[in-house]
Order: sequence, then C-alpha cells, then structure tokens
Amino acid sequence: MGQLRIWGRSNSVNVQKVLWGCDELGLPFERLDAGMQFGVVDSPEYRALNPNGRVPTLVDGDVVLWESNSILRYLALREIERTPDSEARLLYPTGAADRARVERWMDWTLSTMQPAERPLFWGLVRTPPAEQDWAAINAAAKATGAAWAVVDAHLAGGQGYLEGTDFTLADIVLGSYVRRWFAMPVEGRPELPALRLWHDRLAGRPAFQRHLGMPLS
Repeated sequence: MGQLRIWGRSNSVNVQKVLWGCDELGLPFERLDAGMQFGVVDSPEYRALNPNGRVPTLVDGDVVLWESNSILRYLALREIERTPDSEARLLYPTGAADRARVERWMDWTLSTMQPAERPLFWGLVRTPPAEQDWAAINAAAKATGAAWAVVDAHLAGGQGYLEGTDFTLADIVLGSYVRRWFAMPVEGRPELPALRLWHDRLAGRPAFQRHLGMPLS
C-alpha cells in the first residue's frame, strides 16, 4: 500500500477528524488543500473522486472514500486486518456490543450534534461581526448546549472516555466538536464539568494538539 492521500483544508472539522485518526493509528499521509479558498472541489478530477464536491476525500491506492466517519472506520479496520493485535482494536473494538456503543456516538454526532452546532460555529466564527444574527446564534447556542449536556451526563460516571477507559473513534469524532465548543465565545455557556474534564483529557493528546490546536477559522 502506498501513502494515504487526504484531500481537504486543515481547518475543516471533518478533515481534522481524519488527520487525528491517522495520527493516533500511526499512519503516514499526505494532505492536499481543497475546499473553500483553495477551490479544487468543483473540478472534474475531484468530482470523479467525490461527486459531492466536499472534503475530506481519502485515496488509498485503488480505494477512494468520502464521509469522514466512514474513512475513520475504514482506516481502523484496515489496521486490524493487517495487524489483528494492534492498538486499532482499542480505537474500534471488535466485539459487537462494544463496537455498537462506539458507533452510536459517531452516528449521534451526525444526527444531533452537527445540526445543532453548525449554525453556531458559522454564526460566531465564519460570519463577519456586522452580519451576525444574534437571535439565530443564541438559539443555536441553546440547542448545542442541550446536546452537550447529554454527553456531560454520560461522562459524569468518571470513566475517562466516552465508552470506558479506552480512547476510541467516538472520542475522535465527537471530540473534534467539543474542542470548538470550548474555543468559541459562547455567551451563557452552561457549566458542564464532566465535559470540560473530557475535553482537557483529549487536549492533552499530542495528536489532538497537532491537528486541532490552531485557532478556529
């Protein structure tokens, strides 16, 4: 297998997930700028790889994948197949029940967290101050805070990570969003102590610092 190629800009949360996952798995990769100010995604060549014209897109030899959570699953399974006793088995457990518990958070991020958080992020970070709609921002902050309260209650048992003592893909996927939650200037942010402890634990990981440590943009 050759080196992984990942198309996408480094400030995309979905690209960051994949880069973080590659780093945790010890996988070398080449990242190529695409999306927003870099363009590329509307070119015929890129659309042949990813008909959605979005990022990230992974190219691994003859394997071409889009959708960041699917890419993470693929990379973990790829390593488990190559080295059955590798640490990838902790990131993506092989038992049905343990894997399903990880999967639910990955799916919940897409179904619940992302729809609530996206208008908050765009409103606070990617909209010029003169154009900000504070009614929409405050509504999004309330919805996002309510979603994070679900995670805080789950973490209140003190298990360390989302599904016990092992760091998993669930922590990568949802952790990419918790970083944004605490980095944004959210007014009236609810006190969620277990969530803050989890964020700080993730933020101490070198791979987190390498791929999510830059200012929001």
